[in-house]
Amino acid sequence: MTRADDIRGRGLTELQRAGVLMLDGHFDYGNGYHGRTYLNPHQLFRQPSTIWRLAQDLLDLVPVEMASATEVVAGPATGGALLAHTTAGLLDSRRSLTHPPCSFAPFGVDAAGDVTLRSFYRSLIRGRRVLLADDVRNTGQTLARAAAVVRESGGTVLGAVVICDRKASIVDPGAPVVPLVEYAASENYPAGECPLCAAGTPVTAF
Repeated sequence: MTRADDIRGRGLTELQRAGVLMLDGHFDYGNGYHGRTYLNPHQLFRQPSTIWRLAQDLLDLVPVEMASATEVVAGPATGGALLAHTTAGLLDSRRSLTHPPCSFAPFGVDAAGDVTLRSFYRSLIRGRRVLLADDVRNTGQTLARAAAVVRESGGTVLGAVVICDRKASIVDPGAPVVPLVEYAASENYPAGECPLCAAGTPVTAF
């Protein structure tokens, strides 16, 4: 087993212990569908120490050249921004005192629901090397749009870090993505056609 495998195994254990990632259950998603897995990213941030530990492990997986080149860590609100803020601080803690401090930039959402940056953060990113951060990658659309906003603002996207990658991405951000944990998204079933219900499997309570 490699060091990366050990880190990812530890991350998976922590996510399950914290009730973030639940596998092999029977979950009612509340939208008319059921499935076998459930991801609750809000649990990541209930206790700051949890995200701090996971961000430490995630940084251990980031290539040294990427980490050393990062000048700004940016993430979409809310989970990605919290992870980005933690990651920026941890990057600084690993650097010499003479190294320029790492900055943080949170993406917001405009009236149309698209990823955006305030003008203050656009000017902060201009001409700088940016590491993106998010809690979960589903389709990859959020990271791809965040990367586009950075480039539109004159920044360079070095890559992205995510806590959980559901391996369902259909949009490439155009830069490497480093996940702490990867897991295949389970098939979702209409509630009336759910094989777990048909088998009499009780809905998982949490």
